Amino acid sequence: MANVEPVIVSSENGDAAAARAMDILRADGAALDAVVAAADHVEQDLGDHSVGIGGMPNVRGEVELDASVMEGCTRRAGAVAALRQYADAARLARYVMERTPHVLIVGEGAQQLAREAGCSPVPLEREASLRAWRERFGRSGLELPADDAAPWAPLVNRLTTQLRPSRLSQPPPDGAALSEVETGTVNFLALDARGRMASAVSTSGLGWKYPGRVGDSPIIGAGNYCDGRFGAAACTGLGELCLRALTARTVVEGLRQGCTLHQSARHALRELATLTRAQGQFVSFVALTPDGRHMGYSERGSQRYAYLSASMTRARLAPRLTLADLAAAEDA
Repeated sequence: MANVEPVIVSSENGDAAAARAMDILRADGAALDAVVAAADHVEQDLGDHSVGIGGMPNVRGEVELDASVMEGCTRRAGAVAALRQYADAARLARYVMERTPHVLIVGEGAQQLAREAGCSPVPLEREASLRAWRERFGRSGLELPADDAAPWAPLVNRLTTQLRPSRLSQPPPDGAALSEVETGTVNFLALDARGRMASAVSTSGLGWKYPGRVGDSPIIGAGNYCDGRFGAAACTGLGELCLRALTARTVVEGLRQGCTLHQSARHALRELATLTRAQGQFVSFVALTPDGRHMGYSERGSQRYAYLSASMTRARLAPRLTLADLAAAEDA
């Protein structure tokens, strides 16, 4: 497909970065360039405590980053996980895709690759997130891990039972303190003027997670999937749920089978609804088709997503639809 109107779709915390991506798309740039640039913008933003620099720490007080990118024409993909000391997670995921024979590189290997790629090391742990880490233990009545011999699993189980989403440069929901903000990921899906599609997902993962924990964001098919023939989807929320349901791939598979966006999303939401989980744990996702149709969906009400097309002057926020919303629309 050619001569289509460029559009970029994101999670709510990507609205400020959408303009940067749209500048690329308006200049006849590639969708892949746009989503990586947008993700990089959020990763460098100290106001976002769920992605990149200043992200939420693990139980040991360390920030570990996960990211993935996928290019829709060829379904090439790249990802990094448990990346420390470098904030360029999305750019490094692209480097994995374009410069190695692999899809996913993790931990020390990802750090070595970052050095080879010419990335500059940067302290990911910043005072705001470390203060939240300390306060979270204080509010829970639990003790900080004393050393590597301390049992971390019981702490992680207690600290991550109920989750709250984070929001770029906004107060936490319901007046919650930063120490209660535990989840957050940024998603970008783009369609360029030549009909090419791409997706990028970046996150610091679940706050207070076990060191080395990897969620859905760097896992192709779970938190990110892009097929230029049918569509793209990317997820936020509790990654373990998306890993169990392969949510992003489920949405795109529905589109491949000829379903509408709403029908594909309904199937994915119903699959998620069958999964056991702790109270407060949920998933949201965004989806985009090759003709520029898009929508956001969520298991939780009052969630939003962002979108920006080439004819718009700024990104807009729109409500994500739940299963109840989809049922009401079907009955109308």
